[in-house]
Amino acid sequence: MKILYYISDCMIPFVILYLVCYGMIKKVDIFDEFIDGAKDGFLTVYKIMPTLIGLMIGVGVLRESGAMEAFARLLAPVVRALHFPGELLPLFIVKMFSSSAATSLLLDVYKNYGTDSYLGTLASVLMSCSETIFYTMSVYFMTAKVTRTRYTLAGALVATFAGAAAGIVLVGAGMG
Repeated sequence: MKILYYISDCMIPFVILYLVCYGMIKKVDIFDEFIDGAKDGFLTVYKIMPTLIGLMIGVGVLRESGAMEAFARLLAPVVRALHFPGELLPLFIVKMFSSSAATSLLLDVYKNYGTDSYLGTLASVLMSCSETIFYTMSVYFMTAKVTRTRYTLAGALVATFAGAAAGIVLVGAGMG
């Protein structure tokens, strides 16, 4: 196991060294390319900042107003029929919009139910097997100027729900 820790500690320096050596072999001005990339990254952040702020405010308002919990109570009979714990529904919904807001909900689950409980374990798995769908679509599609998303949202939702279903089965099997 110690060898894996050693390898993981060495990965980032190795990748940096590899890129520098590769650039030297190809006779590329590495520093200028780095500066150009950093400039492009900064401009991208500048362009998407209003979208990020809007998403964060929207998720904060939903969470603090109690609308998320009311929505979870409304869907409670449906999720119970699907063997999905209603306590994790707000986490599951918020994760589609904001990973940081979902992380704060995850910490609430840990505090209330424990990290090694069924709900704590399932919450961890749900956080790992889902994506911030709406955040990702809005930020990346806006940056790339994509206007026709075709089946992106439907595919992302299917994948998220499939991941949740697999998580319920796997955690249930592991805990039972």
